[in-house]
Amino acid sequence: MNTASDPADRHRWLTDEEQRVWRSYLHATTLLDDHLDRQLQRDAGMPHMYYGLIVSLGEAPRRRLRMTELARKSKITRSRLSHAVARLEKNGWVRREDCPSDKRGQFAVLTDEGAEVLRRTAPGHVTAVRQALFDRLTPEQQKTLGEIMQIVAEGLQPSEAGADLPWLR
Repeated sequence: MNTASDPADRHRWLTDEEQRVWRSYLHATTLLDDHLDRQLQRDAGMPHMYYGLIVSLGEAPRRRLRMTELARKSKITRSRLSHAVARLEKNGWVRREDCPSDKRGQFAVLTDEGAEVLRRTAPGHVTAVRQALFDRLTPEQQKTLGEIMQIVAEGLQPSEAGADLPWLR
């Protein structure tokens, strides 16, 4: 029997319905990540994370971002980013350039070849996202999902000042 002093009583355990929602969320996001990863591997020979990197570079002014900014945007460690950029460099899709104002800083730059890969790959990726997610939801459900994800993201977005964030390491 639990008493008021029992440590288990201090936790707000998930209700059965919350547990169902949580597990559905985990299951769906795992399947969605796998689906998109397989599509991008098949169509472009790259994982979903690498596609996200070249999208970020493709949207940046002059198709370039500081490596630290790209790590922050991608929410990955600088070490993991460095490895990913090395692979993208090997493919000829990205190149690194030294930062003239900071001897230790570097830019990741999307090459013309990388921009062409992005141009060719984007339509198939959008189709995969649409079929896997948006085509399954009503417009109202899409709006609700967007609102929910915005609330979750805002609640989890730490202030970077003094935060121990992996992408700042």
